[in-house]
Amino acid sequence: MPARPRPYGARAAATLLAGALLLITAPSAPAAPAAPAGARTGATAAAAPDAVRVNQLGYLPNGPKRATVVTTATTALPWQLRDATGAVAASGTTVVRGADAASGDSTHLVDFSSYRGRGTGYTLTVDGRVSHPFDIRADLYDGLRADTMNFFYQQRSGIPIEASLAGGAAYARPAGHLGVAPNQGDTAVPCQAGVCDYARDVRGGWYDAGDHGKYVVTGGISVWQTVNSFERARRAGHQAALGDATLRVPERGNRVPDVLDEARWELEFLMRMQVPEGKPHAGMAFHKIHDAQWTGLPTRPEQDSQPRELHAPSTAATLNLAAATAQCARVFAPYDKAFAARCLASARRAWSAAKAEPDVLAPDSDATGGGAYGDARVGDEFYWAAAELYATTGERRYRDAVTSSPFHTSADAFTPVGFAWADTAALGRITLATVPNGLATADQARVRASVVSAADGYLAAMGRQGYAVPLPADGYVWGSNGQVANNASVIAVAYELTGQRRYRDGALEALDYLLGRNALGQSYVSGYGEQASRNQHHRFWAHQADASLPNPPAGSLAGGPDSALQDPVAQEKLVGCAAAKCYIDDIGSYSTNEVAINWNAPLAWLAAFAAER
Repeated sequence: MPARPRPYGARAAATLLAGALLLITAPSAPAAPAAPAGARTGATAAAAPDAVRVNQLGYLPNGPKRATVVTTATTALPWQLRDATGAVAASGTTVVRGADAASGDSTHLVDFSSYRGRGTGYTLTVDGRVSHPFDIRADLYDGLRADTMNFFYQQRSGIPIEASLAGGAAYARPAGHLGVAPNQGDTAVPCQAGVCDYARDVRGGWYDAGDHGKYVVTGGISVWQTVNSFERARRAGHQAALGDATLRVPERGNRVPDVLDEARWELEFLMRMQVPEGKPHAGMAFHKIHDAQWTGLPTRPEQDSQPRELHAPSTAATLNLAAATAQCARVFAPYDKAFAARCLASARRAWSAAKAEPDVLAPDSDATGGGAYGDARVGDEFYWAAAELYATTGERRYRDAVTSSPFHTSADAFTPVGFAWADTAALGRITLATVPNGLATADQARVRASVVSAADGYLAAMGRQGYAVPLPADGYVWGSNGQVANNASVIAVAYELTGQRRYRDGALEALDYLLGRNALGQSYVSGYGEQASRNQHHRFWAHQADASLPNPPAGSLAGGPDSALQDPVAQEKLVGCAAAKCYIDDIGSYSTNEVAINWNAPLAWLAAFAAER
């Protein structure tokens, strides 16, 4: 099946309509905000990027340790790894890599992987230039694992956010969208005109991004990755790290793994979005729920006075619901049989409804007050949902839906840019490759080989570049950092399937990119690194727009470089940027600097993988 353009810009198209309003309230040159919790601070935070680009958090003692140097030198240069005292711990010479197509930089590679010492405050010196400091320690990613998951707690709708769980009083807030004035929802939300003649209780769930919308198609992939993180960890024997009382969630201590508690908050919302029996389109899922008009920046959730609306059901949303709840049924079964049964019943209803109405598509034009998330091709969602239902039930009708789908054998289930909310066939392949099922031996071997082949493609892309990014040079789309993390997760699954160290190394090296080893020397994860993003686009974590509000909490991932320059700030300040440098840490640059659940979900997945030892 031929590839098609991916609608990464569905959020973009909608958000552009609100751009002028948002920018009116966000000053273009604010005073420097306070650092988020966990951040290192210093004069370097606002400086030009250093020539020696490292993972600003650090490296694992038994993992790859590579850095990129920007230099026009055509011969190898000496490098020194120095510990916190300034003593030389290791030394060597760089490898000349030459021009990096995506950034326009001339680069060298430093590889100090053979060094197995441990400590804090290391620096790398090359030709007299010094990197940001970093650590080398086995527990390097423990904090990131917890913080990336806490992002979802802080994005919860319909529950008070507690200071003790959210990192301090600055992040505490009342529950949003419970129908308490000035809120007008989400306990009885009417449909848009002409969609339905009743109201639904659709409280709960996660706010999608920097706005207050909740979308089934981004919620589906995000909760799938959250639950899949636990499912993968359980197969690897590391489930205790995501178990009960390991994360900052209010449900801790209930004998259910905390990561599943967090996922349940979203799953309950997704099931509330299912059209009830006796109504037109029964079993389908409403595509989304959000404000009738865009709110300004900043707007705290409980202060949102806009009317809320349910938008028409779609086949894509229905299949996201089917896939996520089918996965829920098998993973939750050991912990809560009743909830698992509810999930499976919802999944079966959704599958049957989607089969009955297979071409109800969400339009790209529905972009007032929230993202459109239009998707004109849903065969990949049918394949993903069938794979989840088959892996959970083993029933022949779902197996037949899997094996008859063109996506079961197509070459574009995995693409160079990677899977995303609108391209979900890869999720079905991953499930079929890793969850025991009744596929024929040869068929299962082919599915597993397709995952490993995709990982090989991402490793090859990394090997061709100066910054080792698992993206093609033209892959810097809206949310490119989420694509990096998604592709890194495929590489990590290949490690699970093969046990070959190069796949583990590749997944870890992709984290290096997100944490500072990139063309801007920018850690895109708030609170991690001396030069870390801190002004991501968000209506509550909006210190740059209102000094009484906080910066994003530690562990929030910025969207990343977007070569299309799809917001006014980017269009003003990034003209002529090389693709890998089309990013600015400004609250107004929603196309490069927004946060989103479907970007933090793969980062949390990857952090949990990296933290295993």
